[in-house]
Amino acid sequence: MTKPDQNPKVTQAMINAYDEYTHLTLDRRDFMRKLTALTGSAATAAAVAPLLAANQAKAEIVAPDDSRLKAEDVTFPGATGEMKAYKVRPASATGKLPAVIVVHENRGLNPHIKDIARRVALEGFEALAPDYLSPAGGTPSDEDKAREMISALKPEDATANSVAAVKYLETAPDTTGKVGVIGFCWGGGLANQTAVNAPDLKAAVAYYGQQPKFEDVPKIKAALLLHYAGLDERINAGIEAYKKALSDSGKDFQIYIYDGVNHAFNNDTSAARYNKQAADLAWSRTIAFLKQKLA
Repeated sequence: MTKPDQNPKVTQAMINAYDEYTHLTLDRRDFMRKLTALTGSAATAAAVAPLLAANQAKAEIVAPDDSRLKAEDVTFPGATGEMKAYKVRPASATGKLPAVIVVHENRGLNPHIKDIARRVALEGFEALAPDYLSPAGGTPSDEDKAREMISALKPEDATANSVAAVKYLETAPDTTGKVGVIGFCWGGGLANQTAVNAPDLKAAVAYYGQQPKFEDVPKIKAALLLHYAGLDERINAGIEAYKKALSDSGKDFQIYIYDGVNHAFNNDTSAARYNKQAADLAWSRTIAFLKQKLA
């Protein structure tokens, strides 16, 4: 029996294979075959796979019971029915706060995204992290199942529910009515779509998100902050055309490309793809942008 390498090296080819599996094929058996070929043995492939995946045990940078925060599970009226969400704000806040929608990746509303919402709240915002799988019964604990459910969602329904979240926060008694959105991966694409379809949205931050149709760009009213990973060829293929469409339409936008890092570089639960330097820089830019645009 072949023993796994005790210190397997994760290569770019392995990361690319994982990206293809999680975003395009959703075929785990085929992914493991490719990983076995890349690592040289099934045992080593089995050891590498968890390094590529997210480890939710490492998801809590800010504890769920952090005394500085008030967190609760809420519901709000979505376009396709009742939407579940995680809402969090500073415990010391007595007045109205600007609001930020936190849009999850294609794994659904998991502990990592709730942690991101808590980080946003600590910066002085009311953060709302909707579960976009609410119409399908909510996010399951099995990430592969969650990805399958995300892929089955109608994009127009997800967008409509995101627009509904904007309206919900605009009229909430504890917000200023100024709403922004931040999204990651699948959520980055949805952040772009929310900007296209929610004319009252003030700011949108998309981390390595799929670009909208370029003929829809003139509809955007929100200021945009777009973060891309230098090694993310799949998403980056659309940057230049998006940039041109934004420029031609006179939009307020900033684009940053972080050299030498992978798609999902912000996700600190994924050891192989997380890049602290890029993540910290992008986060500092994100918070400064949201504070400026939602003031």
